[in-house]
Amino acid sequence: MSNDQKNRSHLPMPNTDRVGRITFDAKDPDTQNPPIEQLRPPKGAPNVLIVLIDDAGFGSSSAFGGPCQTPNAEKLAAEGLKYGRFHTTALCSPTRQALLTGRNHHSVAMGGITEIASGAPGYSSVLPNSCAPLARTLLLNGYSTAQFGKCHEVPVWQTSPVGPFDSWPTGGGGFEYFYGFIGGEANQWYPTLYEGTTPVNPKRTPEEGYHLLPDMTDKAMKWIGQQKALAPDKPFFVYFAPGATHAPHHVPKEWADKYKRNSASFRPTVSSLRATKRSPRSTTCRKHSSRSCAARWKSTQASWNTPTTTWAFCWMG
Repeated sequence: MSNDQKNRSHLPMPNTDRVGRITFDAKDPDTQNPPIEQLRPPKGAPNVLIVLIDDAGFGSSSAFGGPCQTPNAEKLAAEGLKYGRFHTTALCSPTRQALLTGRNHHSVAMGGITEIASGAPGYSSVLPNSCAPLARTLLLNGYSTAQFGKCHEVPVWQTSPVGPFDSWPTGGGGFEYFYGFIGGEANQWYPTLYEGTTPVNPKRTPEEGYHLLPDMTDKAMKWIGQQKALAPDKPFFVYFAPGATHAPHHVPKEWADKYKRNSASFRPTVSSLRATKRSPRSTTCRKHSSRSCAARWKSTQASWNTPTTTWAFCWMG
């Protein structure tokens, strides 16, 4: 039982119980009808905003001593707490599904990313009916819910505009509103976007300044503003998941320029690599054929003097 005396142990909570005498005439002096009660969470329930940055660890941000400047995160940390025990599964879909359900990733059938789903136990990528997402639990307790950005929890055979939408954010995911992309990665200038389950196109082009992150940020701010204007007593749960540092690494130029390094800082390494190129063995990769890597080696040498080059090894991984 919560502090408002509602039994929230079973969801949805019953909302059609009627206790007391039912009269047949509105003029009957015993006629008393209770007000229609709107569903709300317990008093004091907070607004919740989760920002999940892809493929980045604690050591990335300046809030934890990293090189990427995150002044707003530093302000939040200075005024509150730093949580330093976020555990990942080292994979995208499993980590997200575990976070969004509060359960072990195998328990929610996401032992790997959706693209490698199989019939093996814990690997189907289909969320069991017995495991409710956190957003749905909050929704059934009176929260407003919305998701923005990446959704990599939908089984690949359910990702088309015809569904089924059981695993989509606004289907069975518990989110009332969704604006973002389905899958592991998306072109950040030309994203394949959905609003709810409807395909939508960006209103601007990259030449006109479009990039997905500012777009989804604007959408989130407008959604929160509208939610607070229409239901100020109702808390929200917002899940904000940008493509961020995940491939294809489409960073706006103004942000990339902030971290632009002088190419001279790479020349000691480049010089040592150039010194070894006289040896035929220097173009041989232990993992791949010498011919394929030699071609990439030569293309790397040609780009050594460009300021955008940061890697000079085998790119075939």
